[in-house]
Amino acid sequence: MKLRIFIEPQQGATYDDQLQVARATERLGFDAFFRSDHYLVMGDGDPLPGPTDSWVTLAGLARETSTIRLGTLVSSATFRLPGVLAISVAQVDQMSGGRVELGLGTGWYDPEHTAYGIPFPPFGERFAKLEEQLEIVTGLWGTPVGETYSFDGSHYRLADSPALPKPVQSPRPPIIVGGLGARRTPRLAAAFADEFNVPFAVLDDTKAAYDRVTAACEAVGRDRLIYSAAQVVCCGKDEREVERRAAAIGREVSELRENGLAGTPEELVEKIGGFAGAGCERIYLQVLDLADLDHLELIASDVLPHV
Repeated sequence: MKLRIFIEPQQGATYDDQLQVARATERLGFDAFFRSDHYLVMGDGDPLPGPTDSWVTLAGLARETSTIRLGTLVSSATFRLPGVLAISVAQVDQMSGGRVELGLGTGWYDPEHTAYGIPFPPFGERFAKLEEQLEIVTGLWGTPVGETYSFDGSHYRLADSPALPKPVQSPRPPIIVGGLGARRTPRLAAAFADEFNVPFAVLDDTKAAYDRVTAACEAVGRDRLIYSAAQVVCCGKDEREVERRAAAIGREVSELRENGLAGTPEELVEKIGGFAGAGCERIYLQVLDLADLDHLELIASDVLPHV
């Protein structure tokens, strides 16, 4: 089981805040540092300092880290045109020496689109655009140097693109698709993804989603994907510390125990073992208090060696 650190900087984080967490992630031996891709604080929190762009941030972190994987969980297909996205991700892959992964989804948070003038079409159209974006991004990266790429879809058209630059990773950076959709999401994962992620779901629902993707992969003759899960984390060496950390992020311990990874290190190890039994190979630990680096220290020393 690989443990990855996953943050939500739209809730209030500068680039330097994120750099501090990324450096701790690398120093402590976690597998990867991932961030969300949002432009607006959610809920009633303090909106300052304002949003940071995910791929601008990851480009900076690519030059200030050396071993951890870097990526988005997940970028929104509404934010960037697919050709531009392919260029950005390929460039960050080059800047990192081949450590980038692209999580890509439909986008879902309407208020951030309204706030920054980003079109937010109905879900069916967003899903269709996501499918075309996945086809275009992978098509651009997979086009041999010296050849051109063209695409004529319902939402995007590319003609005679030089399909440059190329990422470092071959055949391409890993693609992550996620969600609990019962029909279209498994099909999309089987067609384009290297990893399938289930965010913030209980174990039984996570296992059911994995089973649907396995069936979709079998239907098209693909081997199973890497399966992962995202879970909010709240770990303490004793109950008092668990309660303190839950209060710091505005959550109840009982709710976190039911819907996330909360409790002592021993509790986390046991629950992560349940996800491993369901086929999960990577857990994205959603860390919501970026100033509490002792939290990462505890997980690294008392959880990571046992999973």
